[in-house]
Amino acid sequence: MAHSHATSSLLQLFSSINPQTKSLSSYSQLKGNYPFHLPTGKNAKFTKKLVIHAKRLSGLEEALRIKRERELRGSNTATRRPPLRRGRVSQRLPVPDHIPKPPYVGSRELPEISSEYQIHDAEGIARMRSACELAARVVDYAGTLVRPSVTTNEIDKAVHQMIIDGGAYPSPLGYGGFPKSVCTSVNECMCHGIPDSRQLQDGDIINIDVTVYLNGYHGDTSKTFFCGDVSESIKRLVKVTEECLHYGIAVCKDGALFRKIGKRISEHAEKFGYGVVDRFVGHGIGTVFHSEPLIFHHRNDKSGFMVEGQTFTIEPILTLGSTECVTWEDNWTTLTADGSPAAQFEHTILITKTGAEILTTY
Repeated sequence: MAHSHATSSLLQLFSSINPQTKSLSSYSQLKGNYPFHLPTGKNAKFTKKLVIHAKRLSGLEEALRIKRERELRGSNTATRRPPLRRGRVSQRLPVPDHIPKPPYVGSRELPEISSEYQIHDAEGIARMRSACELAARVVDYAGTLVRPSVTTNEIDKAVHQMIIDGGAYPSPLGYGGFPKSVCTSVNECMCHGIPDSRQLQDGDIINIDVTVYLNGYHGDTSKTFFCGDVSESIKRLVKVTEECLHYGIAVCKDGALFRKIGKRISEHAEKFGYGVVDRFVGHGIGTVFHSEPLIFHHRNDKSGFMVEGQTFTIEPILTLGSTECVTWEDNWTTLTADGSPAAQFEHTILITKTGAEILTTY
């Protein structure tokens, strides 16, 4: 969930410089308290180094670019879907007093990101597994509710009740003032959509992002679901996004460099001409909702390596068009600047000696 005062992205690292130039890449060392995206504006405190990589576009890259533009035009023409508009947001749902709540509940201030990596003993791992399994069951249940005419507010109510029935607290509720128990991001919404009265339409896609707080530990996962008859170009975007998540997970193990995740995700996304959003990142998770390490999904020069027993999320967002974004006045809902579709998938993983265990499964 993004910092509530964000209004624009820091850099678009893969923006085109000119027809003969491939990309401009950067790594920024965060020093601010921005758990979900890179800092901007007067609160940004960072150092940066820029490296320009220039080369002529290959025939394959040019063909992919043209194919992507045609798919985007075809998607817009076929659906003729109006831009996403904010619906009515209902009151936040109550949580029984006996449910333990995370420490940020009751404050509208966005918690500072913890600088501590979350590395667990056997008991901590067991509790992480329980929280993550519940989150996985909830997101799959939420997916069964996706159909035309259902509102995202109805999905929020169902998710809220299932989490409460599981003895857990819905982590987004009250986080930095977020008013709902789940994030529902439809079509061009990259992430952090607030459930409201808008009815889902045939051909929509929706990302449902569930985090639960159970026995003192957070479990975080998300999936993108189809609503009715979805175009083939958007189905392909969703499929490749999920593949990117698993390619990123595949490079993880004790001692592996964090930057390998972004490299692998970018390599796969670029094969299909999709953009990888650089503004939003994965994060450490455990007893604290958001902590170091921050996980960049694009190519980057992030230092550091993974440690056995560590837990964090990987959650790439891919777009059919531009990776630039705009944020609504609610300071949460973030959309692609050009209105093109976006898809996201997320897992919480545990680093082991030989690989990574996906915790948000059952």
